[in-house]
Amino acid sequence: MRHVFVINPKAGKGKVRMLEVIRPQIDAICEKHSLSYEFHLTEGPHTAINWIKARAQGEPTEYFRFYACGGDGTVYEVANGVYGLDNAEFAVIPLGSGNDFVRLFGGKPVFRNLESQVLGEVIDIDVIDCMNGGIAVNQCSMGYDAETCRKQIKYKKYPFVNGEMAYVAAMANRFFFRMGEDFEVEIDGVRYDRNGKQLLLCAIANSRWYGGGFMIAPRAMPDDGYLDCCIVTMKKNKFQMMPMSVKIRKGEHLEADNIEYIRCKKLKIIAPRESAVNIDGEMDAVFEANFEIREKALKFVLPKGHTLEEVRAKWAKEEQEKPVPIGL
Repeated sequence: MRHVFVINPKAGKGKVRMLEVIRPQIDAICEKHSLSYEFHLTEGPHTAINWIKARAQGEPTEYFRFYACGGDGTVYEVANGVYGLDNAEFAVIPLGSGNDFVRLFGGKPVFRNLESQVLGEVIDIDVIDCMNGGIAVNQCSMGYDAETCRKQIKYKKYPFVNGEMAYVAAMANRFFFRMGEDFEVEIDGVRYDRNGKQLLLCAIANSRWYGGGFMIAPRAMPDDGYLDCCIVTMKKNKFQMMPMSVKIRKGEHLEADNIEYIRCKKLKIIAPRESAVNIDGEMDAVFEANFEIREKALKFVLPKGHTLEEVRAKWAKEEQEKPVPIGL
């Protein structure tokens, strides 16, 4: 197997030269275990996707493990690069300021253990088929949070502002502008009745956290064959919505009277105006978005000593006590 470390040199806000810092560590671990390995330094947004596909397809008899060494953007690129390849798998070494996807499996400390990573074992996970052939491994969304994410990208460029700080600042900014949206939502082909109310947001999840630590989908598992969807409707007074962000951060929002939380296979959102859509932190503007689960479609590396069964056991009680409804 060939280990390929795809490094974003600007991860972590560029405070250190990532290649210079991490390369000696990778050299030591790979040489210790006599591994075949190489480095690829990303040159710009989305360039790694095509590079990964060309690299793996160029040697179809070789098997590759591609490591996303960076933040959520690098994870998106490496996952999309590996997706559809028969001779490649996807791993994460979190070096960015967010890294929400790995929180479910133990977080940054677990995934920054390089030796555990190179010796890790593969599991099959679901992905969200979004639009134009792209996928998300973590979450997609439209509405207040997607518009917030668009602002967050701007704020994260400021000095001394990490992913969580940027998201909170962006939420505050959006609060004083347009919040509600007149989205039409279809869930597995059935129209969602919002009773004339506007929607604050609609999140479509494969895992639990987004936005630098907000637990919007507290019951999601990335291998259960379903999308976890959280639909939040607006209250009459937008100031009544303020406590919602605190509850969402803790994953304690599911009992709120303006929350609908269900599982499904497909979800469509039709917007009356061009609206932001968040796909694992990558932004686009659309009038219509379609999301569909693709079961066991990506090979993902869990660090040695960690299993998905442990993760599942941690959350099993809540699922047994109150199963999430499937469909409308």
